[in-house]
This record gives sequence, C-alpha cells and structure tokens, in this order.
Amino acid sequence: MIVQTIIMVVYSVALVLIFMYALSQLNLLLNYLRFKRQDEADCDQYDLTDPDQVPFVTIQLPVYNELYVMERLLKNISEINYPLDKLEIQVLDDSTDESLQSSAVQIRELCAKGLDIKHITRSDRNGFKAGALKEGLKTARGEFIAIFDADFMPKANWLLNTIPYFKNPEIGVVQTRWGHLNRDYSLLTRVQAFALDAHFTLEQVGRNSRGHFINFNGTAGVWRKQCILDAGNWEGDTLTEDLDLSYRAQLKNWKFKYLEEVETPAELPVVISAARSQQFRWNKGGAENFQKMAARVIKKRDLPVKTRVHGLLHLLNSTMFLNILIVAILSIPMLYIKNEYEHLKIYFFVMSFFVISTLIFFICYWFTYKATYGGGLKGFLKYTAMFFTFFSIAMGFSLHNSIAVLEGHLGKKSDFIRTPKFNINSLKDNWKGNKYLKSSLSPNVIVEGILMVYFAFGMYSAFVVGDQGGDFGLFPFHLMLFIGFGFVFFKSLTSKV
Repeated sequence: MIVQTIIMVVYSVALVLIFMYALSQLNLLLNYLRFKRQDEADCDQYDLTDPDQVPFVTIQLPVYNELYVMERLLKNISEINYPLDKLEIQVLDDSTDESLQSSAVQIRELCAKGLDIKHITRSDRNGFKAGALKEGLKTARGEFIAIFDADFMPKANWLLNTIPYFKNPEIGVVQTRWGHLNRDYSLLTRVQAFALDAHFTLEQVGRNSRGHFINFNGTAGVWRKQCILDAGNWEGDTLTEDLDLSYRAQLKNWKFKYLEEVETPAELPVVISAARSQQFRWNKGGAENFQKMAARVIKKRDLPVKTRVHGLLHLLNSTMFLNILIVAILSIPMLYIKNEYEHLKIYFFVMSFFVISTLIFFICYWFTYKATYGGGLKGFLKYTAMFFTFFSIAMGFSLHNSIAVLEGHLGKKSDFIRTPKFNINSLKDNWKGNKYLKSSLSPNVIVEGILMVYFAFGMYSAFVVGDQGGDFGLFPFHLMLFIGFGFVFFKSLTSKV
C-alpha cells in the first residue's frame, strides 16, 4: 500500500500544479479580452517625419552557419525603410563554413550601394548568441538596437512602426508578434504555429496589458541600448539569453511594450529534428532562468503579488512538461489502483482536475485562434481538430522536453545548438540534403517508442480493469498520448514531415 500511496500523492501533486497553471492562463485570457475591449490610450511617440526626432538605430543580425538563408536575410534587411544616415547594420557572424565568405561578398556589395553595414566576426563562439550580441554592442552606434535571427523577414516599415514608442523614456524594449512564412507546409509546422500564436496573443498581451513581466523573444524586437547596459548586458550562462536579460531589465523597473499588430514573418522548422533541438533549448533555458531569477522575483517587494506569481509561473512554463509526463506515466497505475481499492474511490475526484485544465486550455486557445482566423461554426470545428492534434503532439514531446527541464534545474550545462534553417516556404521546396541536419538518432526516441506501446496498453486496460465491464475515463487521454508519442517516434525515425 506504500507504493500505491506514493503514486497517488505524486500524481495528485502534478495534477494540481497543472491546474494552477491552467488557472493562470485563464487569468491571462481575461486580461487579453479586457485589453481587446478597450482603446489603448494614445502614448507619446516620436514623429519620424521630423528629422530632428529620428534616433540612430543599429540592426544586429546574429548568425552562425546560415548558408540557406543569408542571401534572403541580407536582401530583406537592406530594404528596411529608415533614414540611411541614422541606420547601421551589424552582421554578427560566427560562421565556420562557406557562408562566411558568401556573406562577405554580399555585404561588400551592399556597402558599395551606400548601406552602412559591417561584417563582425569572432575567433571563437564564446557565449554563443549572447556573446555575439555583446561583442557587437561594444561598437554599436545606435541608441536603439533591433535584433533579427537569420530566418526572420521584417517588413520595410518595421522600424517606422516600432521606434516611435521609445519616446517614452521608461520603455526599454519593444517586441513584435512572430508570423509564419511556412505555416501550412506540414502538420508539424501547423502545430508549431498554433502554439506560438497562443504565446504571442494570449500570453504576451495578457501579461503586458496588466504590467506583468513578459520576455523579449530573442528576435523581432528592439532594445534601448541604455536598458541593456543598465540590466547588466547580455550573459551566456543560460540557453535563453533573451528571457534572462528580459527579467533583469524588468527587475530594474524598465517597461516593455508589446505590439501584437506588428507582425514579423519567420520560418518554422520543417524537420522534427530541428524542432526538437529548438524545443530542447527553449525548455532547458526556461528551467535555467527559473533557477537564476526566481529568488530575485520573490525578493523584489515593490512588485505586486500578482505580478510576482505570474512571473514565477512564466519562468516555470517549461516545467509543465515534466508534470504532464508524470501524470501520463502514472495514469495507468492509477487506473488499476482506482479499480482495485473501492474505499479509495473518493480520492479520485482529483482526476477531474486534468479534464478541467484541458477545458480551460481549450477555451483560452479558442479566443486566440479566433482572433487570428475568425470564428463561426466551421472555424470552431477546425479549431477543435487542431487543438486536440496540438495537445496530443505536445504531450508526445513531453519526454524530450522533460529531460531538457531536468537538465536546466539540475544545472547541467550544454552548448547553444542552433536551429537549422531551410529557406522553405511551400510544398515545392525540399529540405533534403540540408548540410546542417544531424544524421544520428537520439536514444530518447527509443524511449518514446516504448511509451507509445505503454499508452496502447493503457487503452487496452480500459477494457479489462475492475469487475464492472471496464473503466473508460482515461481512455481519451491515453489515446492522445498514444497518438502524440507515435507521431514523435515515427517522425524522428523517418525524419519526414
């Protein structure tokens, strides 16, 4: 009975933590809807038609072995609409392959056309992306620093839509919403877009509209240079240097401005190995930043309690994958315990927490989906199918992401692994032959295959447990887990999307 008790306690704690996170998402939804119903008060902005009000801007492009997208990136950035005498571009190039030479040629051509663009290289990748940004900042002449990853394609008027907000001296960062160049390329890209859309609507607006901490998303945003320096500059001791600096800046009372209406298109990973490396970095970095920042958030007494709570839950975002994995694995033993011990059935009301949490997520994501795609019955049916597809695949990533989270909390260090870029926008484009793709298979994939079989056993168990003709309460949950782990397992084996 001791083992059964331990399983029940661990399972219940994980479910309650997921439920608390769902409640925080519901609060963000209420913030989001409240913000959408009100007209944002006019704020003082730079008049960029007045030359005397145009500030100097530096665009930083941190790149590393981006052979397939560098030409597109440099061409796109060269078309940014901003006074040339108030603009410089830094290509922070840590590349070690032939892209270094081809980029240098294109940069020289742009220089000859009158663009102030510099090719900055380093002898090593110390600090990875954070180190490159910090190195560029030493010579950056701009009062404001715009940052774009290699797969982003800002529109020509991007600076004109973002820089004016910095007339408010309290604003340290302006962040824009990510768009998706290849959203409909495959099921994998649609699921990624679905998750990111929720973050860039529900979460960013829900937090920013009430003064809670948000994060610069690593790209498609602008920093006030003074804010970067005041917060302690870029640091490379976590895998999410953007989240790290964001919290240090906001703990210094700098304000962030999030612009949902300004979309910055980018390319989503089209191969599951690329998505896995990106997910690993984001989730491990989130856990690392919880370890680094949680105590600072708690100790800042001038922060409202609600902002502190949202900050801690924000830093614990990735840890939810660990709770989901715990609930998933223990759900099958719980099914047998429930049907073996009649007197314990009263305790199993805690199982309803997961259903309620799922319903909350379903409602929250519907409002953000509707804001992007529109409503109506047809839209709702499409959304319902997409939500459960997303939910299944997200759970299928839970082992992979939980390992990242545990490494982050335990302090295990690892290199910053870049996400391979493909320059793929349509089904006509082919990712095969990309030189940056890994050919090796992670041992975790085998475990994911075993978990797929394990949850098939969970579905079978629904028919045989107890003496009342089975128990199908967890059958839908096990079905989604079977589909999710099956998707991740087979796609990882075949590297096809």
